[in-house]
Amino acid sequence: MPALTVRPFRRDDRDQLTDLINAHVAAVVPGVSVSVNTVLSDLERQPGEFITDPWVAERVTLVAEQRRHVVAAAHLLRYRSGAEVGDHYRDAGEIDWFVCRPPASFWPDAEVAADRLMAACLAQFARWDVRARYADGALPAPIVYGLPRNWPHIRAVYERSGFRHVGDTEVVLIARVADLPALEPLPGVRFERSLGECGTRLTACADARAAGFIEVDTALSRPERHARAAGRADIGNLHIDPAFHGEGLERQLLAQAADWLRLCGTDRLFAYEPADDKEAVDLLLAAGFRELTRTDRRWEHRPRGTGRAAGRPN
Repeated sequence: MPALTVRPFRRDDRDQLTDLINAHVAAVVPGVSVSVNTVLSDLERQPGEFITDPWVAERVTLVAEQRRHVVAAAHLLRYRSGAEVGDHYRDAGEIDWFVCRPPASFWPDAEVAADRLMAACLAQFARWDVRARYADGALPAPIVYGLPRNWPHIRAVYERSGFRHVGDTEVVLIARVADLPALEPLPGVRFERSLGECGTRLTACADARAAGFIEVDTALSRPERHARAAGRADIGNLHIDPAFHGEGLERQLLAQAADWLRLCGTDRLFAYEPADDKEAVDLLLAAGFRELTRTDRRWEHRPRGTGRAAGRPN
């Protein structure tokens, strides 16, 4: 087998690393790819993670190289131990993302490369002497987070090395804006547009009160971040006042969002719901969405035979 080297990322790896990342993104969400500049920026800072990014004390990117080709890569974070850091992250290490080539006839030793890279990640955690070890799959692309079910080869690496899924599972859904409900009049209901927590908020007002609202984020397709920027948006929030349940507001809020998104030149809308909230998922499916993937959030390093995350004793 040709020599396999696990080493720190170098700037001249940038094109191969971007290709490897985009191959994983393409298996999760259609029509999305990231630029080299986006990948390089993500290795240095993640301004979109405005809560957790300031807690990061150190970042390390490792690659596995074979036949002068990057076949696997991982980006690691070490969080500070100060009181300002959230309890879950304090003094923890995290694999922010891990990508590798799946086994193939022309790359039969892909699993060896992935396992050696993972061993290097765990060794880095040991050098950092972190309290806990976490893992995710948050590539620098919209919609890609947790560990999507579309990456069984990554899941296998995580599980072989002792990571266990300990969090929630979310359903990621997609709809063509043209397939969403059409506008229909609702007697006594008017709609207002404002800035919300997670994007543009469209509020249904009835009886001088807010009956419900939907928020859509249309900032997913910034050209400096994506090589291909077809119009995309996602639902940041969808809320109905319990007093107005069963009156069709959900569908009409989606219709209002679709009308606004068409004016924005957006053709696809994404949504996210907990897998155990079947009612919410079924509502979106009935409104024109389809399931894109399921993703498993929160992985912790728990080697077999241990009941807690690996790391130094608490």
